[in-house]
Amino acid sequence: MKSYAKLFAILFGITLIIAAAVKFLTSSESLNGNDKRQTTNQENNIEYTETIETSASPIEPPETIPETVETAPDSTTTVSASTNAAPVPTKSVSNSANAAPAFYYSELTDSVIQRITGISYVENENVSLANLRYIHIQHYDFEGNVTDGELICNASIAKDLLDIFYALYQEKYPIEKVRLIDEYGGDDTASMEDNNTSCFNYRVVDGTTTLSKHAYGLAIDINPFYNPYVVPKPDGTTYISPKGSEIYVDRSADFPHKIGEGDLCYRLFKEHGFTWGGDWKTLKDYQHFQKVK
Repeated sequence: MKSYAKLFAILFGITLIIAAAVKFLTSSESLNGNDKRQTTNQENNIEYTETIETSASPIEPPETIPETVETAPDSTTTVSASTNAAPVPTKSVSNSANAAPAFYYSELTDSVIQRITGISYVENENVSLANLRYIHIQHYDFEGNVTDGELICNASIAKDLLDIFYALYQEKYPIEKVRLIDEYGGDDTASMEDNNTSCFNYRVVDGTTTLSKHAYGLAIDINPFYNPYVVPKPDGTTYISPKGSEIYVDRSADFPHKIGEGDLCYRLFKEHGFTWGGDWKTLKDYQHFQKVK
């Protein structure tokens, strides 16, 4: 009898051990399942975050320099101020995204035509208003201030001039004044004496009856008072214009605003295919650049 009781006690003990083992294994599996579910949720959260970041639309930076300028309707293509720009007419070079255009060219507006008619422009058989372009720029004056400038030129060199003056502006190259010669009544001498940079003026070459390249809008004079027009005369004397600029005839001298081969202005105009009056043999026109195809 005692043997049966002892055997029963052993079997009961084994049963308790097995039950405890089963409970332990079940609890462990449940815990592992929770860990796996937490890991899966964490992985899903990471994947979702990455998806959101990847699919978000990037913020475009503001445009600082609009890419194109308007060209003449008689031109074959729309000219871009940047080699990577899309040709979108009527845009112009600006200093900031919110600024008014500072560098641009366009056809002559009615108000510009009214300003120049009967002064720098007169009816003629050589150049029409449709051949001309109005250019607006900014430049640094002799005091280092940024100021606006205006030019009228031939349509064929408008892009060149815009590029050149923008490069001069970026380098803070000093130009005292850039005004339409009409503000001087079309008087080239008065404009030069005031050291005004100008381009178009339907006139003859000083001292001759020959039409100047300025009459076609194909020439420009830069800081003319410091870069005079010098013509040796048969009697041995020298004609110098403008009056008062005689001290700047000696180009070996060192003085401010002198245009020469090492000068930025000289280099830019030469790079754009202009010829310089300082290279002429029989006379010298140190202020003068022209481009004739």
